[in-house]
Formats: sequence, structure tokens, C-alpha cells
Amino acid sequence: MDELMIKIENVTKEYRLGAIGGTTLRDELQRARAKWKKQEDPTQKIGQKQLNIDERFMALNGVSFEVKKGEAVGIIGHNGAGKSTLLKLITRITAPTSGDIYLNGRVASMLEVGTGFHGELTGRENIYMNGAILGMTKKEIDAKMEDIIEFSEVRQFIDTPVKRYSSGMYVKLAFAVAAHLDSEIMIMDEVLAVGDMAFQTKCLAKMRAAATEEGRTVLYVSHNMNTIRQLCDRCIVLDHGEVVFDGDVDKAIGLYLGNDEEISAYTELSERKRPENSTNKVLIERIAFPKNENCIVTRGEKLEFWITWLARETLKDVRYRMIIRYTDDSPVGLVQSDTLGDYDENEETTTKMLFDTSMLADGKYYFSIALFQSDEAGNSLILDHITRACTMEVMSPVWDKKMLNWEHRYWGSIRFPDLESI
Repeated sequence: MDELMIKIENVTKEYRLGAIGGTTLRDELQRARAKWKKQEDPTQKIGQKQLNIDERFMALNGVSFEVKKGEAVGIIGHNGAGKSTLLKLITRITAPTSGDIYLNGRVASMLEVGTGFHGELTGRENIYMNGAILGMTKKEIDAKMEDIIEFSEVRQFIDTPVKRYSSGMYVKLAFAVAAHLDSEIMIMDEVLAVGDMAFQTKCLAKMRAAATEEGRTVLYVSHNMNTIRQLCDRCIVLDHGEVVFDGDVDKAIGLYLGNDEEISAYTELSERKRPENSTNKVLIERIAFPKNENCIVTRGEKLEFWITWLARETLKDVRYRMIIRYTDDSPVGLVQSDTLGDYDENEETTTKMLFDTSMLADGKYYFSIALFQSDEAGNSLILDHITRACTMEVMSPVWDKKMLNWEHRYWGSIRFPDLESI
């Protein structure tokens, strides 16, 4: 299982902006003549920004990493970070400007819906074509055909030209082909978002089995952190074409989501950006954990925290709400208080509260907090609201010998009390 399948060595990919036009030959000749005479581009639309065609853009800059057999590696990063460019280099759709890419085995890729499909061919014919591209014989493809059709859920339309397929049918057949044909490396780029939820779940299970049971190597690009955590046992974070992290999945997700900041027992909130639905009738100034300087609490303890806030006008029946999320942004739950009371204009208050942590599993959580009022219909009027106001970490008590090493990807964020025999 230590066999090296992918090796990327100091790979760069540089583009020249505006070097290749997308217009007619006549327009290109007019543009070239104007450039030679140092005149304005005659084909440019009014108000359109003039591109400097000599400007260089580094889509990838010195990327290096290795992937071994049986690994499922996630690649995450913001739009424009270089994820799709990297996959296109690995699948040899385009060549790197510099650096080396070594592949040990055949690659089955799915970079967008219908990659490698010909619209005029039927689903069955496209399966044969994709298998032939991978170097498989007709006999080998025939042996896989029934499994592919069954997994794709498009049996009724398998002999229909794929140009008549919906986007969902396209992605189902394309994934089924990539997952079942004989290849040592599977590459997937944010394509499962097209399929329905049940099919996404089936695809994730198939990719996980491909890595753990079949020993295939999986590279998976997604903006869905839950699927990254479910599938991958290692994660690479790209930022502006460079690898900024390569390692633990949860740490990678924390870096990507921007919640890897240092945890503090006292957090100033006056200058934090507020959502548009806040009424500005209240200003939450700070939150503090006076008895937990490092914001680490043992599961089962009551977490004491203080909210300091300023009423900007006279208010009645103010209430408090706290939304709890795990660090990958998955929701855990919501708690809220009874009425805190009535307050005068310009009255500053420190509200002290307790939160029971007994049902939270090990891990880091962040709180989004709000002060609100309820109208006669029970609707909430948000007075002030701050997303990701603070972070805390929950740990198991030392005496809890029955507690296994918690894995959020399988067990979630809630630890229920043990069952009792009756």
C-alpha cells in the first residue's frame, strides 16, 4: 500500500492573458494591425476593459506532493486557487509550463459533466469508447457492462444518444463509467453536485470502497466540506496556485474556512461585520469565558460565558440565541434563553449564562450569537447577530475509559448517553 501512484514535482502553469482570442480571424487581424500601429483595439466594446496581452498569470506556482496507492486525497481551495488546473495537468488535458508529473497507472477522470462523452453516441456506445480510451478490450468492458448500467440508474435510456440525457443522467452514467472501468487512479472534480442526494451518497460510498477495498487512488475536488470529511483521509489546500497545507483533513478544512485562528477567552465583537437582517437596536460588544482561559472544556461541564452588550433604544423582552456548529460548518444545534428582561436606551449590560456541554462529542465548535425579540406571531426580530463569534474545544474526561477516539466523519458531533438495559 506504500506504492507511489502520483508524484508532482515543482509544477507551474503560466498563462498569457489575452494571447489567444475567441473571435473571428478578421477581428484578430484588425486587433493585430491596431497593436502594430499602437492604436486602440477596434473590436473592443464600449466600456470594456483593455487587457494587457503581455500580462502573465501563474495558475500554479511550484506545486509539489505525492499520493500513494489506496489514498483518498481531497483538494480544496477558493475559486481560482488552481484546483481544476491541477487536475487538467494530471489528466494530461494540458501540459505544465515547468515541473514534472509522474503517474503510475491508468487514470479515470471526471472533470465536468459528460467528460469524454460523444453526444451522438448512445450510453452503451460511450461506455465502450471510454473503456477503449483506457486501453481495455471489448471482452473486459463486456464483463463490467452490467455493473455500470445498474449503478448508473439509466438502464431504460442506455441505448439512447446521450445528447438527450438530462444533466443528472449524464453525471450518473459518467461516474458509473469512471468508477467501474479498470483504472488505478480516479480523479473527480465537483461533479456530484449535479446528482440527487441518494446518488451522491452512493457515489461517496463507491469512491471510499475503491480506495480502502480495491486499493485505488482517489483525488477529489469539492467545496462541500462534509463530503471531503466523509471520503478523504488526507487533504491538500491550494491558495493562489500554491500548496499552503497538506495533511490532516480537519486542520485543512479549518484553514480553508478561516477558523484556524487562535482561540481566545475574551473576544471583542464591536467592530465585527453584521448580517443585513440586524436592526442595529443592540450592539454586542464582547464575549468572555472567565473560567476557561484556553476555551477548553471537559465534556459534561457547564460552560460559563458572559455577553456584554449595549441597548441603543428602549427594549422589552430581549432574548438570547446561540447556534452551535462544528468547525467544518455543519450544524450541531441551537439553544436560546427565556426573556432577559427590559432595557433602557444606552444601557450597557453583561449577561451571564451557562451552557451544558454533556452531549457534545470531542472537537472544536464555534458559536454564532444573537439578541432578538419575538412578535405576537412568534417571529424573531434580530436585534444584533454575529456569525462565528467565538470558538471552544470539548474534550473527554480522563475517567471515561469507554470513549473511543472520536471520528466526526462517521459519528457526528453529538454523544448521547449510554443505553441502559431493561
